[in-house]
Formats: sequence, C-alpha cells, structure tokens
Amino acid sequence: MPLSHARPADGIAWVTGASSGIGRETALRLAARGWTVAVSARSADALTSLAAASPGRIHAIPLDVTDHAAAAAAVARIEAEVGPIALALLNAGIYLPVRGESLAVEDFDRSIDVNLKGTVYTLLPVIEAMKRRGRGQIAVVSSVAGYGGLPTSAAYGATKAALFNLMASLKFDLDRLGILTQVVSPGFVDTPATASNPFPMPFLMTVENAADRLVAGLETGGYEITFPRRFTWGLKAINLLPYAAYFPLVRRFTGWK
Repeated sequence: MPLSHARPADGIAWVTGASSGIGRETALRLAARGWTVAVSARSADALTSLAAASPGRIHAIPLDVTDHAAAAAAVARIEAEVGPIALALLNAGIYLPVRGESLAVEDFDRSIDVNLKGTVYTLLPVIEAMKRRGRGQIAVVSSVAGYGGLPTSAAYGATKAALFNLMASLKFDLDRLGILTQVVSPGFVDTPATASNPFPMPFLMTVENAADRLVAGLETGGYEITFPRRFTWGLKAINLLPYAAYFPLVRRFTGWK
C-alpha cells in the first residue's frame, strides 16, 4: 500500500504538548479542517479551555508524557473513546537553557525525560495501533537546534538531535508497515520558551504563522517540515561546513561572545 497523508475520514488526530504554543494552535487548525482531535498535556485546565474553543471537535486527554504507563493508557483510551488515531503530532517538549558557567544535571535529566523519552513513550503505542490497521501518519516535532550546537542549547539540542536520528532510523521499517513519518524542524517561534533567549533570533515567526506552516506540511509535505526555510535551510547548510568555519559563523549570527 502506498504511503499517503492522513485525512479526517481515516480517523482522529492526536496532538501532545497541546496546552500552549504550536501544539495548541495546530490542534485548533486541525479541528477547523474537519478533524476530531484528542489533545494531551499535563495541564487539565488548559486542555479544558482548548476543548471549549471547538466543542465536539477537541477532546481533552490529560497526560504527563514522562510516565510510560500513562502514555500507553492514554493511547488506549483515545482509541476506545475518541477514535482510531490516524494522525499523531508528537509535540510535547521543553526548552531549558544551559550555560557552561552554571551547569546542572537536573536540566539534562528533565530535557531527556520530556523531549526524548516522552516522545518514545507516546510514539511506541501509536505505532502499535497503526500497525494493526496497516496505515497512519506520525509527525515528531524536533528543532533546528538539533542540526548542530547552538548557544544555551546543550540539553535541548542534544534531545532534538536524538529525535532526528530516531525518526530517520524508524522510517525504513515504518514505510514497509504503511506508516508515513515526518519530522518537524521549526526555526525561532515567538513563544514563552524563546522569550528567554539571550541572543538575536532571525526570522522570528508568530505561533499562528508557524501553526499554518505545520498544518500545510501535515497535509501535503514530505519527510521534513521546516520553516521558515530561508533560515532553516541556511542553518542546515552551515552545519555542513568544517568546524573551523562553523563556530565563527554561529558566534557571528547569534552575537555570542
């Protein structure tokens, strides 16, 4: 069976990390396009507010993605109560800036628990559900910080780089199982997480614009959904350079001294 993008007729969409930012805006846009959407995050209140914005279309399923058993139970609950998951957008993540002058192991532990392990915990039961049907679409939100080292991103960027490797490795097998896979690589998006960045953020996008680009990629895009391309493609190209050129260029465009 050829791989195809999921449509509302195929089942429901599930969005993790949906309490705010790109996750919330994307859930609203999917609902407006006819999807029934299950939304998950730790904040039950934020999810209830989101569901109220699109009654009958959005269903709140609170979840802490760092809880392996709870993630599996959430997938089972969604499949039983809301519908078969045809499209999964695994978006839950945190950004904890770290600096060499004041490193704390807790920042790395928390980043790995949420960004990497939390993705794995939600990804695996979704794959099992889609395998039984022989079709589905999974998009994992990484970041251009995973392309290469950036200031303050030692913890965050390491987990996002791992997600690139994770999904590229699984793609070989998931293609054969009829499951379309994608990675999402946003540039700088205006959210509370980026507000703390102590350096310039070129081509900073509004969260609404980012969600529009993301939904377009889910509907028709290829393996990598990335935006804004004039920034993200340039950053990807910089990572092909020798390190002797890479570090001076990154210092220059970030203003890092």
